[in-house]
Amino acid sequence: MPKDLSGRVLPLGDAHDPALFGGKAAQLAVAVSHGLPVPDGVALPWPLVEAVTAGDEGAIRAVVEGCAPLQGPLVARSSAVGEDSAEASFAGQHLSLLGLPGPEAVADAVVAVGRSAGSEPALAYRDRLGLPPDPRVGIVVQRLVDPDVAGVLFDVNPVTGADEVVIEATWGLGETVVSGSVVPDLFRLGTAGTLLEYRPGTKDVEVRPAPDGGTVRFEVDDERARARSLSGGQLVELHALAVRCRAVFGGTQDLEWAFADGTLWLLQRRPLTA
Repeated sequence: MPKDLSGRVLPLGDAHDPALFGGKAAQLAVAVSHGLPVPDGVALPWPLVEAVTAGDEGAIRAVVEGCAPLQGPLVARSSAVGEDSAEASFAGQHLSLLGLPGPEAVADAVVAVGRSAGSEPALAYRDRLGLPPDPRVGIVVQRLVDPDVAGVLFDVNPVTGADEVVIEATWGLGETVVSGSVVPDLFRLGTAGTLLEYRPGTKDVEVRPAPDGGTVRFEVDDERARARSLSGGQLVELHALAVRCRAVFGGTQDLEWAFADGTLWLLQRRPLTA
């Protein structure tokens, strides 16, 4: 008889059921199982998130204990059922909380992230796509990578549809790219990884994890704001990651990535959507 996983925190690599753990967790579970470079993490099923939000002490204890093996700082991201799918990315619709100092801070973060799915913009997004109005929100909790440079990658040009890799990059946490807080560097690579175009951005803001939790925002001087963020070798690594993800997942790739101390990490993967 299958085990009931609805009240358990699972290692991220075991969270393969998108109907229970949501789309983001299920995508990352596949990535982990294929050896892709995903930061350590766990997945919370949506019934457990609902129980924590309702104040259930047993559920809160299960979350804190389940996250105990993770070393802070941590990040908690929504993983709603239907999120990060080919039909709906939910990008920017649900809350992510970065810089959680440790497992004890996760329970409050779970409540905040879970409730964000009921916000007016998130519900309007669901209505626009014809999705059920009652969101079921799993959550991914991971070690927060403190990157030198981070950003997004598409293995098809999202504007022209051309078969090429498009990369946007900035200093520090990639949330500034996702939120539109900076004009990132843009790189276009051909199918063999050849650089087709480099368009410098204005990366005048950098966000990094704060020592005591949360994040801190820095102003970047003009010279560094316009300096090239990715080396030729890093572009080769990102192109190889795109090729590996296409082989594992098929279809198109919309990736969030980060370089920290010379190591490339895959933070999120979803199909490219309109």
